[in-house]
Amino acid sequence: MSTLYHPERIVALAFLFAIGVGTALLMLPVAQAEGQAAPWLTALFTAVSAVCVTGLAVVDTGTYWSGFGQWVLVGLFQVGGFGMMTAATLLGTMVNRSLQLRMRLVTQVESHVIGLGDVTSVAKLVFIVTVAMELLTAAALATRLHLGYGLPWNEAAWSGLFHSISAFNNAGFSIHGDSLMRYATDVWMLAPVMAAIVIGGLGFPVLHDLRVRWHDPRHWTLHTKLTLMGTAMLLAGGFVILLWFEWSNAKTLGALAWPDKMLAAAFSSVSARTAGFNVIDIGALTHESLALHYLLMFVGGGSAGTAGGVKVGTFLVLLLLVWSEVRGRSDTQAFGRRISQAAQRQAITVLMLGGMVVVAGNLVLLHSSPLPVNQIIFEVVSAFATVGLSTGITAELPPIGQLTLIVLMYAGRVGTITLATSLATGARRTAFRYPEEHPIVG
Repeated sequence: MSTLYHPERIVALAFLFAIGVGTALLMLPVAQAEGQAAPWLTALFTAVSAVCVTGLAVVDTGTYWSGFGQWVLVGLFQVGGFGMMTAATLLGTMVNRSLQLRMRLVTQVESHVIGLGDVTSVAKLVFIVTVAMELLTAAALATRLHLGYGLPWNEAAWSGLFHSISAFNNAGFSIHGDSLMRYATDVWMLAPVMAAIVIGGLGFPVLHDLRVRWHDPRHWTLHTKLTLMGTAMLLAGGFVILLWFEWSNAKTLGALAWPDKMLAAAFSSVSARTAGFNVIDIGALTHESLALHYLLMFVGGGSAGTAGGVKVGTFLVLLLLVWSEVRGRSDTQAFGRRISQAAQRQAITVLMLGGMVVVAGNLVLLHSSPLPVNQIIFEVVSAFATVGLSTGITAELPPIGQLTLIVLMYAGRVGTITLATSLATGARRTAFRYPEEHPIVG
């Protein structure tokens, strides 16, 4: 197979193409609320953030972009979340009723399917789950906005649809200047959004496994078990720690009644891992809570979903690897299964590449901006993990800083492994192996 048609390279180029189209559309005068062409950097940054389902913004989405511009954004983060290659597979299935091997390989990269025979079923599941969840969430939000807040049906429907698609795709865009802070005490608004975020962030291989074997948890794949366990651990841990450090913070949870504190902390824990919506002032968080966000954002959600980060599976495999090494075991095990050496090497590679990208991004922003270090770190991790939360400094960054965030968002969405592989010339199998030696470690 030619290197041009290597699956990883096609995925990387497809996202670049979507970003280019989105930038061009957003630069049209009709996309801007005042009828003027948006500056190229503003359009590029917004398009990258939308396609990479991040949510960072240098302008206010609800007032800067026109109705056409907002529809373009919806289309971009729908494409980014749904998966460029998964969408192409669906089109190929509907037209040809069959898939060529090359397209199956391409889609396998995007959806992380284990076997080629599962590609079609996963692609169909992606479509069904996406449409169903977005419509259900949109209906719930629109109904609440109309009955609870008195919005006309047309405004309520548009707001519900926009936030529904943004939530399920973990995009984090909002047409409200304060994100979702105005709904911080409204469980009927936040619960549907949280459900859409979590389901979209689990990953379609997990949803596929649950659909096929929902009644038989013992036969769920190891990937499904690790993703569900890791998701539960991070959501619960984030909830408890946020409550602990923000309970008395008058600028965040301190002013709320205790049931509202529980709701806001739960939503913040869910959103911190991938979504980018906020119901409390991120810039007012304590240093401890900011540090917690670094971890939650960097880990992210499940593989092959709409979430970013290095992924829950990677995090769990590394924890299990450390635990096995500490206990002196030669094998890394979980749920009665031995984790392959290849999976362990891949997890280490993802972590190292992700860490190197984040460090490089921090160095560039720290050199080019006088802003506080903790805010710079938060912005960089949020961009790489395609989360979209911000302490409010995105628009204040110089052009070189915003271009750095663009690179981080793209690298985080395409994936460090996919990006590295797409740029490589291809793996070559050597006809020999060198003698083994054990260097001193630690």
